[in-house]
Amino acid sequence: MQAGKLEPRSCISQCITSAHKTLIAKSRDSLTTRTLHSELVYNYSGSKHITESLKRCGISDSTTYILAARFNASLDEMKAAEKLINGKEIELEELEGRANQAQIQKHYKISGLEVGISCLADAITCRIAARDAL
Repeated sequence: MQAGKLEPRSCISQCITSAHKTLIAKSRDSLTTRTLHSELVYNYSGSKHITESLKRCGISDSTTYILAARFNASLDEMKAAEKLINGKEIELEELEGRANQAQIQKHYKISGLEVGISCLADAITCRIAARDAL
């Protein structure tokens, strides 16, 4: 991202924006949730309600696709997390393609007009980045 080589129009940009907000909150001792990783989910959700954020963007019994993220994970920790996930790893582009676009637009309150001007990924990233200012 700092090198300017990251393509911003993908689901990774939302994750990076959420992670950035999380690390800033941690550095200021102002986490809204109890842990760094729940704060990441909270920031990713775009909601100001912790419980709702964890319901919508956390993992449940009905979850079919996930984007797993961890701060400062060692190789052993990454392998341990991988073992917890029962499924097949896919590329980020494929995950983005399988997303329910209409449900995402409804969740983040993104109008068709806004998507027509830009793209859904950019609109979500803006919502995540600006949530605390709204």
